[in-house]
Amino acid sequence: ALLIAVPLSVGTAIFLTDLAPMWMRQPLTSVIEMLAAVPSVIWGLWGLFVMTPWLQSYPYTWLNTYLGKIPLFGAPISACCIMSAGIIVAIMILPIVTSVSREILRSVPDLQREAAYGLGATRWEVTRIAVLSYARRGLMGAAVLGLGRALGETMAVTMVIGNSPKIQASLLQPGWTLASSIASQFGEASSDLSRSALFELGLVLVGVTILVN
Repeated sequence: ALLIAVPLSVGTAIFLTDLAPMWMRQPLTSVIEMLAAVPSVIWGLWGLFVMTPWLQSYPYTWLNTYLGKIPLFGAPISACCIMSAGIIVAIMILPIVTSVSREILRSVPDLQREAAYGLGATRWEVTRIAVLSYARRGLMGAAVLGLGRALGETMAVTMVIGNSPKIQASLLQPGWTLASSIASQFGEASSDLSRSALFELGLVLVGVTILVN
């Protein structure tokens, strides 16, 4: 999810801060912020009925055909799989990482940009050398915030990951996350051993989240 969301988020933030026309910036910012307000169950329904069938028909088939020798993209192909969960989580954390990255880029002093322009740099060179180098640590922080949001995501992931207890080598096969396994199994955990195992999963998830924070 981070490999997909962070480059898109940082690119969008750069566009909104330094490259987009003034009349376009506020409407685009409002649309991105509205995406963060969509409930996760709605993202899960959209992913289950719209996104995953399309992914299975086109991108997943292409990946398996041309990169199937790599274990990450090996057969068989499932619409509800680990990669589908990663993509849906990437879409969900994109507004958060974009908003934080945008605020960080806006905090870069104008003197940085003016000095680069004064040395004859192009607009892209100003963005790359003066802005991104200055904001590098803040952008890393935005990525970690996105990771913290992604780690605890439950409902949308449960709906599109396929819920298989096996650890698969391929991203195109079903799997489980800690959160989705707790959500899908807790109602059926009848024995003390089952409930204890799920509580242990929750403990591991809390520990990982605290460590990241």
